[in-house]
Amino acid sequence: MRHLFIFKALLLLGAAVFAAPGWGQLSVQRQSVCAACHGAQGYSQSQGVPSLAAQPKLFLETQLVLMREGIRDVPSMKGLLDGLTDTELTAIAQYYSEFPLPKPPEDRQPTLYSQGEKLSKEMRCGICHLPTFVGREQIPRLAGQREDFLLSSLQQFRNNQAMGRDSNMAASVQGASDEDLRALAHYLSRVQPQ
Repeated sequence: MRHLFIFKALLLLGAAVFAAPGWGQLSVQRQSVCAACHGAQGYSQSQGVPSLAAQPKLFLETQLVLMREGIRDVPSMKGLLDGLTDTELTAIAQYYSEFPLPKPPEDRQPTLYSQGEKLSKEMRCGICHLPTFVGREQIPRLAGQREDFLLSSLQQFRNNQAMGRDSNMAASVQGASDEDLRALAHYLSRVQPQ
């Protein structure tokens, strides 16, 4: 709870320092608030927190607006985007979208990886997320995303708990077992597009 208070305080201080849009002109406090959870340059080291680096700009913009407006409920983000303009959210999205893909973990479990690769083909994940899983437009990058975040998201979609998120995903993973979702998350977190 104390961390949330500190983040909100930094956010308010940062909002007071803004003079003009554009990430380069956003305050150091704003950058610190984002980096505290999502990591420097968007490479998250925190469990359950997604990496933002190399996500499609439009996807990031959309998610930021949905969270700011309270349509997508992410408890740890509550209040952090209050008062930010669309231009400021666009600047944040642009900033993170320009970093290269995160380097995937090297601890690949061959059986789980193969099972996840097979499932990704059977479930046709590459149709929307592209065959390289780098995402596009309003569809997120899955390649190299944190495994724990992917698994949690897949479970939320399957269990109809992903409020404010793409309802097509709920249909895509309907009936998938926990084992299937673990394999899929393991595979996608380790995909390294060429």
